[in-house]
Order: sequence, then C-alpha cells, then structure tokens
Amino acid sequence: METESEPYVRLSTLRQLHQVVADLNTARSLADTLQTVADGVVAGLNYQLACVNLVRPDGDLVVAAFAGDPAAEALITGRVGSRDAWERRLTMGVPWGDLRFIPHTEGWVLMDDDVPQWHTDGPAPRFEDEWHPHDRLYAPMYASGTGRELLGVISVDRPRNGRHPGPWGQEALQMYASQSAIAISNARLRSNMQRALVRLEREQQALRASEESFRQAFEYAPSGMAIAELGGDQHGRLLRTNDALCRLLGRPASAMRRYSFADLVHPEDIGTLLRTSAEGGRAELRLGRRDGTYVWVSLRNSVVADTADGPRFLLTHVEDIEERKRHELQLAHRASHDALTGLPNSAELRSRLSARLCERPAHTGAYQGPGPDAGYGPGPDPLPVAYEGGYGYDHEHEHGFGFEQAGGGAYDHHVHMVAPTGGDIDDGTKGLAVLFCDLDGFKSINDRFGHHTGDAVLIEVARRLTTGVRDGDTVARLGGDEFVVLADGLGAADAADLAVRLRNAIIPPIRVDGRAVRVGASFGIGWAECGMTVEEVLNSADQRMYVEKRSRAKVHRRAG
Repeated sequence: METESEPYVRLSTLRQLHQVVADLNTARSLADTLQTVADGVVAGLNYQLACVNLVRPDGDLVVAAFAGDPAAEALITGRVGSRDAWERRLTMGVPWGDLRFIPHTEGWVLMDDDVPQWHTDGPAPRFEDEWHPHDRLYAPMYASGTGRELLGVISVDRPRNGRHPGPWGQEALQMYASQSAIAISNARLRSNMQRALVRLEREQQALRASEESFRQAFEYAPSGMAIAELGGDQHGRLLRTNDALCRLLGRPASAMRRYSFADLVHPEDIGTLLRTSAEGGRAELRLGRRDGTYVWVSLRNSVVADTADGPRFLLTHVEDIEERKRHELQLAHRASHDALTGLPNSAELRSRLSARLCERPAHTGAYQGPGPDAGYGPGPDPLPVAYEGGYGYDHEHEHGFGFEQAGGGAYDHHVHMVAPTGGDIDDGTKGLAVLFCDLDGFKSINDRFGHHTGDAVLIEVARRLTTGVRDGDTVARLGGDEFVVLADGLGAADAADLAVRLRNAIIPPIRVDGRAVRVGASFGIGWAECGMTVEEVLNSADQRMYVEKRSRAKVHRRAG
C-alpha cells in the first residue's frame, strides 16, 4: 500500500493559497505589500509566525513587516541585520530548492550575530521531523531576471502542524516567495509610475521632465507595458509597447501597433477581456505569441488623463504569470489525483459524478448518449459571443477595451441522466454506468509480501483498468484496493460486458521483483441517474459489488 509522506493537500487549502497569492497585488503601497506578504504566510501557509526582511539601499536587511505575534512585532520591527550575517545564514543552511533550513542542532552558532530574532524555548523534538523552537527556515526573494538580485528574505516559524514542511509545503513556500518578490517589485514600479503620472498633469515645463521620467519607467520596466487608444474610431489600438512586452510576445514594436489586445487574446478569454474595466481593471488571460502559442499574463489597467480633454489613453501593465499558472495546475493535479497510481482520487471522482447529476429526476428515454463504441470528445460547444460592428467603443460603458458583448441569455447545457429499467435485460436505454471494483486476495498479498509488492500490484491494476476503457471514460481510485469506472452511453448488456472484460484483464499474473502474484476482482454495476446523490450512486454500485462477490464461488475469487 502507498505511504503518505505529508498531509493530504485539500482543495480548500489550495484555494486559500491561491487567495493569498492573489492578495499580494491588491495592496496600494509598498508598506501594505510587505505586510500583506507576512500576513499571507500566516493565513495561507499555516505558519504561526512570519517576518519579512527587506534589503535596504546600503545592502543590510531591515525587518519591514511581521505577523503572528504583536509582542514580537513590537520587539524586532525596524531592527537591522547586516548583509554579511544574512549571507552566512543563507550559505550554511540546508538547501530545500531556494529555501534554506537551519536545524536547531546547527543554529546555536548564530545566537550572537546581529540578525534580529525572536523565539521561545521548548522541549527537544520527540520525532525526526518535529519542529524545534530554534529551527530556522528562510525563503529568499529574488528579483526576476538572470541576475537573481536579492530583494529580501521571508523567515517563518512554528508550523501549525508542528512538523517540518514536506515537499508540497516547501514548494508552496518557495512559490509564494517568488510571487512576493514580483509583488514587491511591482509595488515599487507602481510607486514610480504614479509619481510620473502626477508630474504629467503639471505645467508645460514640468510636464516635459515628467514625460521623460515616464518614458524611462515604461521602456525599462521589467514587465510588459502598453499604451492604447481610449475612445474614437481607433479605440483599443496599441500605440506603444515596451521591449519587455515585445519580447514576451515575440513581436516587433512596429507590428504590435497594428493590433489591439482583442486581436491577440485567446478566443476563450475574449469575454474576460470585455469585462475588464479601464480604471483599475485586472484580468488574467492568454495572449498569442508570434509562433502561434499562447502565454498566460496578468493585465492591469490605468487611465492616463488630460486635465483639459479628459481620458486620452489606456496604460496597461502586462505581467508574465505562465510559471505561476503551471504551478497552480501542478498543485491542482496533486489535490485531485491519487499519488500512487496517478488516477483521479475520491474527491475528483465525486466532483465528476456530481457534475453529471441534478436534483430533478430525468424522464426515461430523455438521454441516449453516445454508443458503446463511440469515442469521447469535448462537451457541448459553448455559445459563440456575437459582436455587431466589430470592436467598437461605447461611451455609455466603462469597459477598458470598449467592447459590448451581444447576445447571451441562459442556456441549459445539462443532459439529464437516466438508467436502464430492465435489470440485467437490455431495454435499449443508454446511461452512465458506474462500475465499483474491489480486488480479491489483495490483502493476503500485502500481508505476505509487504506493501512494496502491494503498491506495485495497485499500479499495474490501475494501468490495466485504464487500458481497458475508452478515452472518455473515468477510472478512479476510491481508496485502498477499490476502484470506480465511469462509462457513459452504455446499456445494461454493454456494462456487463465491460465488467467481464475488465475482470479478465486483471486476472493474469503480475510480476513484481521476479515473483508472479495474482489478484481477482469483483464488480458491481450501478447507474447514475438525475435525482440521486453521488453517495447514493456509489453506494448502489458498492452494494451490487458485494452481492456479486458473495454469489461467486470462492475458488474463482482466490488470488496469491
């Protein structure tokens, strides 16, 4: 059987982490951003204490924000630690990726250096990965780019579970430090941009000076920047783009001036673009590169206004978030899939099954579904978004990109699930079959040969089940030696035939470390029908599996 190396990553924890990462860019000033970074560690990463040490112009690090303990905050906030002392800590620590961990057995040599620190005494750890009050964990924050300039260090203490963070916890803290570095850089950039924009409103002589300052901030910004028309016949057309944006999209500045963001956005994200307001609007969407691929970006809008004529153009900050999106997908996959077999886990199975059910019972014959030999494509195509007159500008609305989404209206894409009513006799009704599989003889293999062999058997059974179904079917591991198959568009005879084929696929010997072992399988066939809950569907298939297990001769179920 598999061995959990760290706590199960729940979807609620993942959403909480996503929320604190999103909050990083909502702070209005650098000071607010730094405090948000510290608060996010406590709120989203389950540490009781967090400290943000920011690099000063002279190179030393100052405690700029603290979260988790008011007494400690009052004691060390504003205190300064030398760069040499910090470099010593970051080089002597045990590397966990970019993180640095200094166990209490080694950290005693740091007690007398000038880095501000606060801790309480505690007992020695009772087990290997228990957190000690003198343990130290640091997450360096580096500026984006090849130079890896140190912006600061996040130090954390007292994990709420009392243990050293596992691989997922380490990766989450490292990703959070990376996003915090971007947020701090952006806060500094926004501060510079705001000062430049204020200078644009002054008298002519001051205006020329501020325009130069704005130009440099725009051209040399580490992330993409664009200026677009705001109003008129050419509303939304890009007037100017900086080098970072051109590099990101692989397009020269001269070519960029022929487009608007509506021309570059992924078709599935056009609705998101339309709903993004001009002043303070934010959106995460995909923009097209010259090579035909797409990159995830975060757009943030500001209106650059003229005191005499009103709004003149739209300033859009474009940040590359491809790496964060990739991490989000990886974390989401870990939360929804079984770590041993790679199959969807119990939570994902219930989610997929719930999406096919509704509270209203379906009428018999309302759904026939794809045939048993049909392939599986995507679900119903989304309704197209209609536009009249191209991408026009409407002064009555405050959309930053000036587009009006026409059409729409509610449309129910739900297809009601029905179940065959003839029992084992195929009455022609096609439905969503739920095959509950329980392995026979697996416990004896685990007891006799150990969990390593048991895990190998589970992995091979998962492979055989996946190979034996169609591309659109779902094979999930419910837990232990129980699996569930969801197969749509089957009749009663089709489902029974599928169960026989899957059972026959499982029976052949499985070789593990030169030894051949065998398991059997008992299948129960249930049907997903609107008006039923997910638990009712699974319990129905489970009960039928036990009926089938008891009805079969013991010799046919034996394995070893």
